[in-house]
Amino acid sequence: MTKGQPFLRLCAKLQAFFHKPFFTDPRTLFGLWTLLAVVAGLTKIAPHRHNNFLIFRGVFWHTLQGISLYAPYPQEYNDHNYYGPVFSLVIAPFALVPEALGLLLWLAVLALGMYYAVRKLPLAEGRQIFLYWFCAHELLTALQMQQFNIAIAAIIVGTFAAIERGREITAAFLIVLGTFVKLYGIVGLAFFFFVKRKPRFILALIGWSVVCFVAPMIISSPEYVIGQYVEWFGRLEAKNGANTFSLMQNISLLGMIRKTTGVADYSDLLVIIPGLVLFGLPYLRISQYHHLAFRYAILSSVLLFVVLFSTGSESSTYIIPFAGIALWYTTSPWKRSGWNVALLVVAFILSSLSPSDLFPRGLREAYVLPYALKALAPTLIWLRLSWELLTKDYAPTPTKTTALD
Repeated sequence: MTKGQPFLRLCAKLQAFFHKPFFTDPRTLFGLWTLLAVVAGLTKIAPHRHNNFLIFRGVFWHTLQGISLYAPYPQEYNDHNYYGPVFSLVIAPFALVPEALGLLLWLAVLALGMYYAVRKLPLAEGRQIFLYWFCAHELLTALQMQQFNIAIAAIIVGTFAAIERGREITAAFLIVLGTFVKLYGIVGLAFFFFVKRKPRFILALIGWSVVCFVAPMIISSPEYVIGQYVEWFGRLEAKNGANTFSLMQNISLLGMIRKTTGVADYSDLLVIIPGLVLFGLPYLRISQYHHLAFRYAILSSVLLFVVLFSTGSESSTYIIPFAGIALWYTTSPWKRSGWNVALLVVAFILSSLSPSDLFPRGLREAYVLPYALKALAPTLIWLRLSWELLTKDYAPTPTKTTALD
């Protein structure tokens, strides 16, 4: 018996156990993701435990009152609002009901919105199930922070799904909404080359941009909304500077480099520009566009890139790249190697479990947090994915079979 056989047997047994019908039924995952939202809501329902939701509610009420959306309101909540004026309408249904009910509904909509976006992907059910399970813990982390990042993940995935289905107007709406709320949504434009009816798509982008810009004026005024956009960009600029060496922010490739080297006097553009070049080079492989697996790889790259190259990345943002990691692992037309499996396992342990009590506290406080090591495995996977996008043939291979089929 070789040294690796006991481990392989254990993996095979675990695989067989989780391949039982109960674990592979979409209804089970629908119930699990709903339950996670309820559990997160109940653990955060007490006063002063749902600060982010209080900030979100404040966007609606402050818009109605015609006061600054970006000033501090220490009597109401800690920190500042960093979302655009149109968010006042997004959060309105959850601000108009009692606070506890609004919190529970908000979390349920976030979780099920992401669930629905994945279901709309032209993806084999087994691969969808894998994504749901793999991202469940990261989802719970984001839900406990009441974060809109779950919606951003759903918006990016939903944009890709809409483009694949030829629904350019829906895709344009999702991109514009995500951009006007938190800027991240603009990465949906990375799928532009996969759009079949580009003029229709461009017109829809322009139309939805006008709608999202004007819509908050329904509950305020044009002067107020224009002024808030000016304040918004100023607040984002200030936050970007404050994030650089923050312990709980800049958990990204940018932050990992800064925090491990301790070097402060350089521009992040020294990392971002090479990253953009590496991200963009696969688009030169036009002959690969018609392969769905190649388009999925681009989706995976987008989901990873948007967090790894953002100083605003925090622990609860990782629901976005984790969806990308799951898609990277499951949608390639070739069989994943043992090294790929190892990267997947390291990502789950080091990136997903590290903020939780399941991870040794000493290691988390001494290494993971100070050096932003939550970004390490996703970075390695993105680099691996980028190499695959530049070198691999994504043509379907009918002989490929996995436990996910």
